[in-house]
Amino acid sequence: MSVIKIGVVTASDRASAGVYEDISGQAIIDTLNDYLISEWQPVYRVIPDDQHVVEDTLIELADNEACCLIVTTGGTGPASRDLVPEATENVCNKMMPGFGELMRQVSLQYVPTAILSRQTAGIRKKSLIINLPGKPKSIRECLDAVFPAVPYCVDLIEGPYLETHEDVIKAFRPKAK
Repeated sequence: MSVIKIGVVTASDRASAGVYEDISGQAIIDTLNDYLISEWQPVYRVIPDDQHVVEDTLIELADNEACCLIVTTGGTGPASRDLVPEATENVCNKMMPGFGELMRQVSLQYVPTAILSRQTAGIRKKSLIINLPGKPKSIRECLDAVFPAVPYCVDLIEGPYLETHEDVIKAFRPKAK
């Protein structure tokens, strides 16, 4: 069996230019390492906040790298350069608005500015794409909220079977009838 590929994308002008270290992308990798029993490898990219670059990167990771899951960080706010949700919508066949709704609901328990975040998720062919906020603490809070549904979603789009450490996070899969 081949190793499961998961895309990890940081959209940040400054991190991509080397102005500072990308701790957000590493937070995603660390969180997924905590969650997953399945053998997986990150396909990691740090790119500028440019909608066309984000779109091209998501397409590359979904179509060429065959990542079953692509998790982005950054570019979900109201600033003019924050265009990751638009890029995600442009490359997806189906949008999954429940992910963003739940992530904002959870984040609102911690900060009132969570209403400014435009996280979303969608499906491109056999890849689930989830847009997360940029702060490592928020990344973990949001993934804790939505990840129980991720393995079953990946099953439904004919991706690999993702197994989780149930003592860390329990994947929900409906019982067969």
